[in-house]
Amino acid sequence: MATLLIVHHTPSPHLQAMLEAVVAGATDPEITGVEVVREPALSATASDVLAADGYLLGTPANLGYMSGALKHFFDTVYYPCLESTRKRPFGYYVHGNQGTEGATKSIDSVTTGLGWSKAAPAVVVHGEPSKEDLAACWELGATIAACLSE
Repeated sequence: MATLLIVHHTPSPHLQAMLEAVVAGATDPEITGVEVVREPALSATASDVLAADGYLLGTPANLGYMSGALKHFFDTVYYPCLESTRKRPFGYYVHGNQGTEGATKSIDSVTTGLGWSKAAPAVVVHGEPSKEDLAACWELGATIAACLSE
């Protein structure tokens, strides 16, 4: 069975709604053979990353950058996972009120360095997530999980 690791920093109700939509998509009953594991960014480890077959990342845009929690995650897993996780599929979602470009650029930069393969476009939401935004989050979760499905 494949493992999808969702690493998230979820400090707000808007991000909680986005996380729940991502998880709902990833755990859709029509997608089989995928175990979904959720870890807060501050507690996710290199062992979690090495044990997973694909990744979903979630973060707020803080001061035009990914959250400190997600940055900490990358700081702790980058070198231990650098060679072993290349080409694994991933996707991500970002929430902010403005200035999300720096967050997406930084995530793209780190994941490019890791050699991960972006399996779906990022979902970027400004302000309160709309029904369409949450549907995009659901689709993101389903898409990444389907990449790993048997």
